[in-house]
Amino acid sequence: MKRYFQIALTVLFSLNIVANTYSAELYSTQEIGSDFMGMWTLDIDGGGVGWLHVHEDHGYLDAELLWIGGSVLPVSHVYFKDENNLVVTRTQPVEKEAKSADMLRTHVKTFRLDITRVNDQIFGYMTGPNHDDKGENISSFVGRRLPPVGKAPDLSKLKYGKAIELFNGKNLEGWRMVNPDSKNGFKVVNGVMVNDPVQEDGHHVYYGNLRTNQTFEDFNLKLEVNVPSGNNSGIYLKGMYEVQVFDSYGKELDSHNMGAVYSRIKPVVNAEKPGGEWQSFDITLCERHVTVILNGKKIIDNQPVFGPTGGAIISDVFAAGPIYLQGDHGNVSYRNFELSPIIK
Repeated sequence: MKRYFQIALTVLFSLNIVANTYSAELYSTQEIGSDFMGMWTLDIDGGGVGWLHVHEDHGYLDAELLWIGGSVLPVSHVYFKDENNLVVTRTQPVEKEAKSADMLRTHVKTFRLDITRVNDQIFGYMTGPNHDDKGENISSFVGRRLPPVGKAPDLSKLKYGKAIELFNGKNLEGWRMVNPDSKNGFKVVNGVMVNDPVQEDGHHVYYGNLRTNQTFEDFNLKLEVNVPSGNNSGIYLKGMYEVQVFDSYGKELDSHNMGAVYSRIKPVVNAEKPGGEWQSFDITLCERHVTVILNGKKIIDNQPVFGPTGGAIISDVFAAGPIYLQGDHGNVSYRNFELSPIIK
């Protein structure tokens, strides 16, 4: 009997190997999960916005993720559970002081996204540790497929409507806080819009972002900004795409420097002035393409922007949205806002 049992186990094991091999070949042939491939915008529980790009890289499944804030980053791992379910993991190294020695230890936090696809929508949740590592946080989200960006528009053929003065130089009429409960660091001083997020000793005070009451589709935006040394902010187009405002004078080209579309489009040339000087922006957003002229130099030329940037408050790339200014990053001044809507 024992011998027959061993034979049966051997047969079952062999059949399992064959079945798994066949299953893997079947999945490969049918391109399991192929309907997940592409770009998705995410509406995250609590009001955050994200973006996911699932694609193939040198024969392997890969992905990049934006989760509410920060940069677009590659994920740690991505795999299909089956044709309608995807698992994505991202990791975050965190340095902590050792309790029993004068040293730093690096821990790696892991976050997991479980995603289900239904036609051209995805639904899921991210699971991971709370910021204080006490307990677990679960955030649900809904995603919608992004259509291709398409070819760049011919900017020479654009027609503009009447220019709109966004800032009257007297007060903040026409502007409001993105979150009405947040602390406002913006004020008007001698005809200039100034953000002054005053901090307290030993305690970080969080300040809110300022947005226009009006919303816009495609447009040309002109303004001037003064960034003191070591400070930064951001100008959000349609509440979605951040054009970086940062004292990056003398730094190597980077997608986080002055005039970049944050973490997405790197300027082709350095055009920023030293901190503390007034600088001019001439920005055109048209058909999901961005052009940035900084201090008279074209640093981004009609380039596609594939999805929202960190801090976006709108996920629908076709919806109208406000101009909004970051308020929690540093002392920055603005003046001479002029927006000209593109007529379609």
